[in-house]
Amino acid sequence: MSRWAVVLAGGVGSRFWPLSTPERPKQLLPLVTDQPLLRDTVDRLRPIVDPAHTLILTNSGLTKSISAMLGEVPRENILEEPRPAGTAAALTWAAICIERREGRDATMICVHADWAIGDDDGFREALLTAEQVALDTQSLVTVGIVPTRADPGFGYIQPSDGRQASRVKRFVEKPDKARAEKMRNDGFLWNSGIFVWRVGEFLDEVVKHAPELAVALGHARSGSAAQFFGSVVIPVSVDVGVLERSDKVMVVHGDFGWDDIGTWSALSRVRNKDDAGNVATGDTHLLESTNNVVHCDSGQVVLYGVNDLVVVVKEGLTLVTTTEKASDLKRLVESLSATEIGKK
Repeated sequence: MSRWAVVLAGGVGSRFWPLSTPERPKQLLPLVTDQPLLRDTVDRLRPIVDPAHTLILTNSGLTKSISAMLGEVPRENILEEPRPAGTAAALTWAAICIERREGRDATMICVHADWAIGDDDGFREALLTAEQVALDTQSLVTVGIVPTRADPGFGYIQPSDGRQASRVKRFVEKPDKARAEKMRNDGFLWNSGIFVWRVGEFLDEVVKHAPELAVALGHARSGSAAQFFGSVVIPVSVDVGVLERSDKVMVVHGDFGWDDIGTWSALSRVRNKDDAGNVATGDTHLLESTNNVVHCDSGQVVLYGVNDLVVVVKEGLTLVTTTEKASDLKRLVESLSATEIGKK
């Protein structure tokens, strides 16, 4: 059996503005440890997947930076997406690339580059368990995370029963707080975006269930990435385009300290805090202030008597918002795009 890892490392991470930029997006930033998120991801996979069998899917224009960061990953394994076309297209293209090299029986372990993982050994163990379930049942397998809180920012999965590996009964998109609490109590799992399957079985389900990719699939095996991604008319996620439509999906429970690093406020869950619950990077002084996230690249930030703020200083630009509003920075960035401050 040939095992491959596929790391989704696209997007610009606008919710980490102003630190994240198109030239240096979130996945290239050291947000959880002192290494970039993508570097952490590849290192975490290395004990079970050779870097020569690791594919990185990323934005056009980031190949040089990623190649310099990940010297052990062959240059031809860094796949550029000429345009955003959804995770269904990205993972289908990765599957086709693996099929060309290793055939339909190779397995794919699919992860994102912007996660925090508390227990690396437990993470790898869950991946290998999911792989074995995929092989034994000829299914598409996702790893569902045992929730630690009722988080309305995540999607949820309902297993068909309480076993470690079971059929997926249904997927639920981001619920409100009350519904998230009920689903947590009812045994639902977080939809982590971790997928494991055999290449051939995944491609068969794409053909069967994803009409959005029908035109692209028509010339995928002989065409280029530009032709494939350019012919995807309707971008669609792999969850919606394939998994929610398939009856061959199973879920394996995972409990290894997984978290999605989606916003500045998420750092308060994964980085060390002071006694008042603050997370601070750089030259800072916080007095009578609680539950703040502060990042200071230059100068000094002083907070006195304030709570639940996000303060980011970078190259003369200062962002101040609340931890609640930090999830909506994309709207802010779009409002600034035509101004001088938005160009920084």
